[in-house]
Amino acid sequence: MVKGYVHSVESFGSVDGPGVRYIIFLAGCPMRCQFCHNPDTWKMDEGKEATADELLAKAVRYKPYWGDLGGITVSGGEPLLQIDFLLELFKKAKDMGINTCIDTSGSPFTKEEPYYSKFLELMKYTDLVMLDIKHIDPEGHKILTKRPNDNILDLARTLSDMGIKMWIRHVLVPERNDKDEYLIRLREFIDTLKTVEKVEVLPYHTLGVHKWQTLGIPYELEGIDPPTKERVENARNILGA
Repeated sequence: MVKGYVHSVESFGSVDGPGVRYIIFLAGCPMRCQFCHNPDTWKMDEGKEATADELLAKAVRYKPYWGDLGGITVSGGEPLLQIDFLLELFKKAKDMGINTCIDTSGSPFTKEEPYYSKFLELMKYTDLVMLDIKHIDPEGHKILTKRPNDNILDLARTLSDMGIKMWIRHVLVPERNDKDEYLIRLREFIDTLKTVEKVEVLPYHTLGVHKWQTLGIPYELEGIDPPTKERVENARNILGA
């Protein structure tokens, strides 16, 4: 039986997918986003081990509140880093008639085997993918996250070709990705995708800075304020959010 490394859970999530969601935050993430508000999720081995059955037993207690739209969202950290566990969890969830959603940055995605076959299998049990696209520009993405974005954009195309429903999320960060040029390029990319149901612009905030300080990690966005309402509205207009 595969065990997952779980950071935490949230019983009544209302912003992580349609309806009311039971959110499972898995531990471990390969990205080092400068704006991350949960750096305490980066290390997988610091999560608490749990089985799919244990998590589902807790989740179904809240099923009466989910209504027709709600269900389970697996977030992180980065859930696709634990694809074997995620596959077992979603298979069992679908057997129980539970709506499933993945909130991912896409960083672990590859078409190399054996990962790609596992991913294709996982998508058979996935109702929605919420894909965070941090930056459309390759070099800008590396500065912001310490990782490339070519495989992430490939993931978006793959999901589109497979007919998997997507929500695109974009965290708007001043002095990093908040330029009209980048936003227009991102909009042009999103327009090539066939299954995007929703685009969300999430304004950068500093609520997680204290976690960086507690962990002794230098905060690279020191002195950068959240975007103004005007810039957020501008991004939403360009991206069709």
